[in-house]
Amino acid sequence: MTREEIIRPEHLVYEKPALLNDVNMHYCPGCSHGVIHKLVAEVIAEMGMEEKTIGISPVGCAVFAYKYIDIDWQEAAHGRAPALATACKRLWPDRLVFSYQGDGDIACIGTGEAIHALNRGENITMIFVNNAIYGMTGGQMAPTTLVGMKTVTCPYGRDPQLHGYPLKLTEIAATLEGTAYVTRQSVHNVAAIRRAKKAIRHAFENSMEGKGSNLIEFVSTCSSGWKLSPVKANQWMEEHMFEYYHVGDLKDSQRK
Repeated sequence: MTREEIIRPEHLVYEKPALLNDVNMHYCPGCSHGVIHKLVAEVIAEMGMEEKTIGISPVGCAVFAYKYIDIDWQEAAHGRAPALATACKRLWPDRLVFSYQGDGDIACIGTGEAIHALNRGENITMIFVNNAIYGMTGGQMAPTTLVGMKTVTCPYGRDPQLHGYPLKLTEIAATLEGTAYVTRQSVHNVAAIRRAKKAIRHAFENSMEGKGSNLIEFVSTCSSGWKLSPVKANQWMEEHMFEYYHVGDLKDSQRK
């Protein structure tokens, strides 16, 4: 049976965006990255920015983002995506520039770059995927790992007296003068996906209109790192992650 016989038009619920390359993604089943990639590709196409977008992919699970979305990409050293995004936007101010980073990248090794780029009001968007664990390197504790959550480097659970508290980078970003739009979203169901797409569009439009820096955090799952099935990972995220990382807009300078 051919691919065309399997994937018939009447069976398609969502059409694949033209900007998504026809390659198999390396992400684990149930991973949020694939859905976020689709939304980013859709928004870029709908804005007509296919030829004028630069994505910055760093180190982590999303290191191969450049294989999946057919735009110009730059590869940054671990944590340095906001610095590279700043350079790209300043050199080519007519470009739509965004970074795509995990929690270990943006909230640990790259915290300095992220905070200062946001505070400077660089006209870029940072997409921050928070699954509370180092998914690619074996499931170690991340800056965003919840209190009591077990990982391979805190097998008895995160202890704030020993490890400190989970870092709420998005709340910090909302206090900075340079930020135009700061929001926390998810893609765990259809309603959430629709809200997430609107958030991406709003942030990208702010970037192009010179309104300042934008941060979109996605509370996401990591079935492999959490050692849960995709369905149970979604349930765990709703029961535990959302309680600490509240979903919604934290700052929007365009809406009073």
